[in-house]
Amino acid sequence: MILSMTGYGKAAAEFEGKKIVAEIKSLNSKALDLSTRVAPVFREKEMEIRALIASALERGKVEFNLWVEREEHTDVLPINQSVFAAYVDQIRQVSEAQHIEMPASDALFQMVLRMPDVLSKPETVELTDREREVARGVVLQAVEQLTDFRKQEGQALQRKFEQNLDEIARLLASIEPYEKSRVEKIRQRIVAGLEAIPEQEYDKNRLEQEMIYYIEKLDINEEKQRLTNHLAYFRETMRDGHGQGKKLGFIAQEMGREINTTGSKSNLAEMQNIVVMMKDQLEQIKEQVLNVM
Repeated sequence: MILSMTGYGKAAAEFEGKKIVAEIKSLNSKALDLSTRVAPVFREKEMEIRALIASALERGKVEFNLWVEREEHTDVLPINQSVFAAYVDQIRQVSEAQHIEMPASDALFQMVLRMPDVLSKPETVELTDREREVARGVVLQAVEQLTDFRKQEGQALQRKFEQNLDEIARLLASIEPYEKSRVEKIRQRIVAGLEAIPEQEYDKNRLEQEMIYYIEKLDINEEKQRLTNHLAYFRETMRDGHGQGKKLGFIAQEMGREINTTGSKSNLAEMQNIVVMMKDQLEQIKEQVLNVM
């Protein structure tokens, strides 16, 4: 089963009054293009997180975010009341000593709040082993969700590829009746051309030899056989498992060669129309194969 490179995953866990959240999404890319944004408290684990994601996802343009959502009251800086009172006392003493009028209450309040250390800074919290494990679990859940998403998208891609391959095979088979009739049409056209030339004699045996040579150059049996083999190989490669995107792209290129050669050898309008329809199906495959792991 093939995997798509497109995916999305998100997971969260509660831990001591806060929520640890991981979000990851990926798009198609020739290699792994990983960008991460990690909350400062988890910065020490960023390299480990990158290695974990790289080993799980292999390819794709991947964006990963890990952040912490705190309860509202935990984000409010507490007022250090003793420091606040000390500043007010000092301002009153300076006012009395310098005979300066004390500021109004609201102005005084706003001024003191801007003084150093009035709003207590939160203590630096060390990352515990338990919190590390919770964060790692959240990351793994998000990656697992993305992988499941990739599997679902891969199944949808595989069904679409099967439809395209079936249609190409059907179109290829529809060429056969025109192949048989075109030989006689070519012969009639050449003979008619020769007979249109007045008083022109020609060796009928030589004409037949030239006809055989000409028709052999237009023969597409080899192209049909190779294209049939490529169709089967494409299906087999899809069943081999994930990580086959580049290989499927190469097979699609070879399919294109055979279809193009068939088109160049087709000197019948009906056959060329069929070739155009095969090219349309192949282009759909080429566009979607870029999304395959």
